[in-house]
Amino acid sequence: MPHSTPLVATVVAGLVAAFAMGAVAHRLRISPVAGYLFAGVLVGPFTPGVVADSALANELAELGVILLMFGVGLHFSVRDLLSVRKIAVPGAVLQIAFATALGAGLATWLGWNLAGGLVFGLALSVASTVVLLRAMQVGKLMDTERGRIAVGWLIVEDLAMVLVLVLLPALAGLANGRAQSGMELAWMIGLTLAKVGGFIALMLIVGKRVIPAALHWAAHTGSRELFRLAVLAIALGVAFGAAYVFDVSFALGAFFAGMVMGEKQLSRRAAEETLPLRDAFAVLFFVSVGMLFDPAVVVEHGGAVLATVLIVILGKSLAAIAIVRFFGHSLHTALTVAAGLAQIGEFSFMLAALGVKLGVLPEEGRDLILAGAIFSIFANPLLFRWLAGRHSIVKSVAASESARRAPSAAGERVVLVGYGRVGRLVAEGISGEARQMVIVEERADLARSAREIGHEVVEGNASSMDILEEAGIGEATRLMIAIPEGFEAGVIAQHARQRNPDIQILARAHSDEEVDHLEKIGADHVVMGEREIARRLLELLQSSRRQGSGEPA
Repeated sequence: MPHSTPLVATVVAGLVAAFAMGAVAHRLRISPVAGYLFAGVLVGPFTPGVVADSALANELAELGVILLMFGVGLHFSVRDLLSVRKIAVPGAVLQIAFATALGAGLATWLGWNLAGGLVFGLALSVASTVVLLRAMQVGKLMDTERGRIAVGWLIVEDLAMVLVLVLLPALAGLANGRAQSGMELAWMIGLTLAKVGGFIALMLIVGKRVIPAALHWAAHTGSRELFRLAVLAIALGVAFGAAYVFDVSFALGAFFAGMVMGEKQLSRRAAEETLPLRDAFAVLFFVSVGMLFDPAVVVEHGGAVLATVLIVILGKSLAAIAIVRFFGHSLHTALTVAAGLAQIGEFSFMLAALGVKLGVLPEEGRDLILAGAIFSIFANPLLFRWLAGRHSIVKSVAASESARRAPSAAGERVVLVGYGRVGRLVAEGISGEARQMVIVEERADLARSAREIGHEVVEGNASSMDILEEAGIGEATRLMIAIPEGFEAGVIAQHARQRNPDIQILARAHSDEEVDHLEKIGADHVVMGEREIARRLLELLQSSRRQGSGEPA
């Protein structure tokens, strides 16, 4: 068997290191993103030991970007995009201009020419697609106004960077003394805008009919494997075709592919099918960023690295806060948008690589951009955690007060975890008995459905003690766990029992091992779906036999 397998080695080294460092990060109670970045440093070319192929890692990371943007598009309609255009368009343009000016100023102080300073500043102005969307999904912000503003802002930034990447070779020719007429520049700008507009029009007119029809056909075949392949083929095929034919980014192509079918019934199933691959390749994105980082840069150019990081985290944030507040939105919305955009990523690397290749940006500039990216990506989850902590103080106090009042108003309070197919039926039954109930649901679309019916909902992962506290677990009389993951249910049951020793716990399981685990954890009753189905089928069989023999049923 040949052992020269760089692709396999890169995937294995990246995922194994990411798992190890992610577990350490989880143990230290910090964001797993920090662990993934450090894993990249460990398997990168600037540290001893195993060295993965950084070029292959970057290409694999692009798959994560495509699948992530496709998933976001499934939950982001044209109406959502148009609803935030009045702030997203001017906000993104103004922030790009401000960050570019700050970057150019730092470049001038470092002794670079104006062209290099502009490329450097532009690279610092655009946020990472993966980092922003990961933060929005973890924070359950995708379906909020501030989440839509941040995503719309990001789309405008991506469009602007597509234009910059196309025009940069011509502008570099001017900077290096190679003449280029104004007519040629105008032609390039017009051609780029025409390509982007043509792609968007094609997706909204043709894609809106063809893509859903293809998925419906695949779904009606009854083959889950074929449906999964259809989803991946559409996401990856449209993204690649958009880049190859229309010169737009993979991310933008995948986003529109998801968006044109986002309001269809199959969108939720499509999102579920891409989730495992999306998460795996998104992890490889962070590993690939870490692989590019040379720790020696911090020692050799410490002051410049610090200034770069401050521009990305502080300068861009202050600009975003000022712009959002100017347009009349709340301070909390401004802080959310600012935190989401206070980092840089994939477009920054593309600009840096192209700038160095064209002789416009010095190699020191690329190193500073990479350092700024890794430190800002590392800090981003901490910013969101701080923001979430500040926002949740009042909400948690209010929820606790509500939870304390509820038992006095009614004799029983039930916390229901999960509002999927089983949880929805359980909720209907509990509501019919007029009991006090709060639903804990992690998925934003299901949480929204429960709220629309009138249920009290806490959005988040019930394995978090903070989420259980917000749901009033300390005052609840019963906990019903309706999620299909038995071992995750065990964590929830364990936390609930620690907080409320007298609570009665009813859980759902799919295997004998899950039943045993939940009973050891302390669940009072565990229902295994397969056993209940078999029991009911046997009851129906016996009933039909009695009827056939004339016996009373």
